[in-house]
Amino acid sequence: MKTDEKYIKLAKEVRRKIVKISHTANVGHVGSAFSIVEILVALYFGIMKIDKKTIKDEKRDRFVLSKGHAAPALYAVLHEKGLLTEKNLADYCCDNSIFEEHPKHHVEAIEVSTGSLGHGLSIGAGLAMGGKLKKHKSNIFVLMSDAECDEGEVWEAALFAGHHKLNNLFLYLDYNKVQALGTTEDVLNLEPLAQKWQAFGWNTVEVDGHDTDAIILAWMNNNANICPTIFICHTIRGKGVSFMEHVIDWHYKNPDEEDLEKALKEVK
Repeated sequence: MKTDEKYIKLAKEVRRKIVKISHTANVGHVGSAFSIVEILVALYFGIMKIDKKTIKDEKRDRFVLSKGHAAPALYAVLHEKGLLTEKNLADYCCDNSIFEEHPKHHVEAIEVSTGSLGHGLSIGAGLAMGGKLKKHKSNIFVLMSDAECDEGEVWEAALFAGHHKLNNLFLYLDYNKVQALGTTEDVLNLEPLAQKWQAFGWNTVEVDGHDTDAIILAWMNNNANICPTIFICHTIRGKGVSFMEHVIDWHYKNPDEEDLEKALKEVK
């Protein structure tokens, strides 16, 4: 599927913001942030009901970024959505700023503080259960890294959500197949991944995680109305900048002046 041009432009602008603020702050995790850009664009501009008017509504859709180290991508998308200002972005990782390397709930547009990996799905399942008990019609969305599947708590939450048929819970798995110290295949093989989630009572959908239209269409065509759903998004670490793609080092590296210049030329 050919992605809508407006989403392509939006994704490029988000990547530009990510590499700029990461360079200024001298902070890494650019590769991890780049791999979730299209997922966030699809969620905030095509799927979730979140804007300035609903941000404080108790019955709003809620989003949890479990892989908190990819916060620059979330900050950039929130800025494009009009929920953060230019100054907010400029404050990223500055002294005494609430815009830290991992997202904090002190920021109005962010639901929970995250970054301790493996906890996001448990939080999301709790929010989904709470919504059910209160009879809210809103949905809970969680974006999680594939490496978080190494954590036992993830599978406890998966079992809980499947057992309670939390059909208002939607998990987007950033399946870039690389983690901090190697590939997921070498560190702890996750396959067969879809079948594992199905065994825990989840509906599973696999999608190209860099095709925004496909992500939105997968959401629209999802017919699982009696159980939670996981969208396994096949992605590329460092997507959008050739010298970052598939390179494990960009989990850690801070973009220097030369990296910034080269990256901006590729995403203009």
